[in-house]
Amino acid sequence: MPSSTSRRTVLLTGAAFLALGATSCTGSPGPSPSSGAADPSAGPRPTATFNFGTAAQPLGLDPALSNDVESQRITRQIMEGLVGVDQTTGQPTPLLATEWSESDEGRSYTFKLRTDVTFQDGTPFNAEAVCTNFNRWFGLPSALRDQAPGISFKGVFKAHADDPGLSIFKSCTAVSAHTVRIDLTQRFTAFLQALTLPAFAIASPAALAKDTADVLDQDRGGQRLSRFATRPVGTGPFRLAAWDEASVTLATNDAYWGDRGQIATINFKAYTHPQSRLQALLDGTIDGYDAVTVGNFDQLVKRGKQIVQRDPFSVMYVGINQEIPVLRKLKVRQAIEMAIDKETLIRRFFIDNTGKATQFVPPKISGFNNDAPELGHNLAKAKQYLQDAGYAGEPLKFYYPLNVTRPYLPTPEKVYAEISRQLTAAGLNIRPVPVEWSEGYLQDVQSAGDHALHLLGWNGSYSDADNFVGPLFGEKNGEFGYQDPQVFAKINRARGLPQGDERDELYHTINEQIAATVPAVPIAFPISALALSDRVISYPASPVLHEVFTKVQLKP
Repeated sequence: MPSSTSRRTVLLTGAAFLALGATSCTGSPGPSPSSGAADPSAGPRPTATFNFGTAAQPLGLDPALSNDVESQRITRQIMEGLVGVDQTTGQPTPLLATEWSESDEGRSYTFKLRTDVTFQDGTPFNAEAVCTNFNRWFGLPSALRDQAPGISFKGVFKAHADDPGLSIFKSCTAVSAHTVRIDLTQRFTAFLQALTLPAFAIASPAALAKDTADVLDQDRGGQRLSRFATRPVGTGPFRLAAWDEASVTLATNDAYWGDRGQIATINFKAYTHPQSRLQALLDGTIDGYDAVTVGNFDQLVKRGKQIVQRDPFSVMYVGINQEIPVLRKLKVRQAIEMAIDKETLIRRFFIDNTGKATQFVPPKISGFNNDAPELGHNLAKAKQYLQDAGYAGEPLKFYYPLNVTRPYLPTPEKVYAEISRQLTAAGLNIRPVPVEWSEGYLQDVQSAGDHALHLLGWNGSYSDADNFVGPLFGEKNGEFGYQDPQVFAKINRARGLPQGDERDELYHTINEQIAATVPAVPIAFPISALALSDRVISYPASPVLHEVFTKVQLKP
């Protein structure tokens, strides 16, 4: 891939966000833009149509239950949380809450809410609505959690209502119509940052009840969903207009409290193959698309298309399931790590400036360990470790997704083929298990099962080390079968420490211990990129994918 050309526009975004956001701490924001609602009649009504290419259909449109990139891309337009993200610094900013204060040594937060805001179904947004949502997330039943692996609440707050002694969340209280208090069981330093997750967007209580949000009685493309997940209702600048087999259409919310921007209609069109997305852009069918691949890059450059790169804020890894008996042996897991040639994978399948990963926390996040142990690529040593461990050719099912592109995994089939070749060369007996992304790949590899190895990654959603190590390795889960009470306890302690050297050093230790025991093999911190037509003047690219389309600027 060429490093420069006069015919291309390549922008790298997010460096300031990561550098400053990593050192931010919770507390009261600066002056809020408004304590009430904006006048929806102010300014011109949006009229533009914007067509955007995506790598897959959303798995569901209830952000509390679905955490895949394409679902969140859409729900970010429809629903909003209490707290937003500053595009430059990564600091929490007012959104549905206009201001907040911290008390009880970081165990209590009081939020003042916007007034005269309504949900898209006409019902009022208020403190009771906020508590309805928090209480729903806390109380999600165990049976539902088993059906929906995309639930983020436990990864952030540790436990649900059926295990309150372990949960960081304690209660939500409507102090007044537009004041709400969230009480925690312990200090949680990244609490405000965590609230910027799409999973904590506030839904209409009336719609949650009407469309039985906790009953997955709908089937869409093999996914079990609730009715609410097929027609979500929030306070955001766009509402769902249609969702069919090929696209999702959003329409401007005429009653939106804030700036509605230029766009009246968004069509999210799914193209599972990278070349199809590229061709749709070149043909003028779409105005832009996400998940540019190495194979597309040169073609975009030659045609003079805009390429907007995001700073790396995700990690791609090979997951290892220790519930498979042979993978409980450390030397077998270490052999897997040594058999993988990360540099070859990055050179062949990832955009330039993608970094090699030795741990799961990206380099610009506080807590990154410059000295995390790395075994390195050593095929001869991998073979020796397998022999020392008594590996006798036990078959290892290796799951990988089909027909999808993720920010952390641009071409999964090709990446799988190369990793499989490398592992086989070391003497491992690899059995391929391809699974369509849209047919339950995430549930297959994140739940207990026969997956020995799998391809996946984690896209960070807020600038804190806990957002990476907490959800992946903060407790035993079906994805890795990883059991290290010492690491679990350290992650829990780090959550409550104030920003500073002690917290950073603890995350250094956590990263070192995780690296030494190889519950998974981190491969890369990928650069992700979007391609845009000349019609687009500005796109709000964000390392954490907090990209709301009211901020897209188009030529007249």
